Amino acid sequence: MPHRRSNFPLMIVAAVFSGAGMLSFSEATAQESRQIYEVRTYLLGEAGDEAAVDGYLRDALLPTLSRVGVGPVGVFGNAPADESAPRIVVVIPYDSPAQMAAAAAAVDSDPEYAKAAEGYLDRGPKDPPYERIRSELLVAMDCMKRAAVPEGTLENDDRVYELRVYESANERLGNLKVDMFNSGEVPIFLDCGIQPIFLGQCVVGPQMPSLTYLTVYPDEASRGEAWKAFRSHPDWEVLSKEPKYAGTVSRIDKFVLTAKPYSQM
Repeated sequence: MPHRRSNFPLMIVAAVFSGAGMLSFSEATAQESRQIYEVRTYLLGEAGDEAAVDGYLRDALLPTLSRVGVGPVGVFGNAPADESAPRIVVVIPYDSPAQMAAAAAAVDSDPEYAKAAEGYLDRGPKDPPYERIRSELLVAMDCMKRAAVPEGTLENDDRVYELRVYESANERLGNLKVDMFNSGEVPIFLDCGIQPIFLGQCVVGPQMPSLTYLTVYPDEASRGEAWKAFRSHPDWEVLSKEPKYAGTVSRIDKFVLTAKPYSQM
């Protein structure tokens, strides 16, 4: 019997979150301008083959996604300032659950993909190119419904990125943290030089309830200066003291990243 891909995560993401709670499937369909994102992390481990994963992404996966209109796709590795385990982070934006399902089907059936990915996919259990893949599925927030790469970003070889995951103790607090972003946190980011690429609330993933966002900076020094400015910004001092937002974040994971040469973000 041929393998059939489960669309259960797509059924979940079709009921996108709003400030008022979960939307119905029909309401979600009407809001397809709000993107969904897969954030896929290849944890390389001690014996990982980063070059093999790069080759697969560069020569097989990204070209196939481009052929079906998916992009821009971001691919990132650890920056020198990042002390986390070696990883490759891939950010894939989709316009709708239907596009995500169509892209998955295209990857499964595309002969050009199969040829380009052959060496990578033929590696057996004694020679894996990575330790594990960790993924989460996000729905874009109202304050930024679509991923955006500022003009000139790809031309700056000194740019650095920061991926942050904010966990919350329960769903109510998680929704309140999203509301905090929607109610004024992003303009403060921009005023301080923190440029978002995307912001999304997790609907499928290992750290729920949570949200994840990616930001970009001209260089490492600018990243430090931007966050210093944010912490002392008068509007942040007001927003952060709003009683209803107290305790909305229970844990923060932060990854400082640099773009791969073939990254589209």
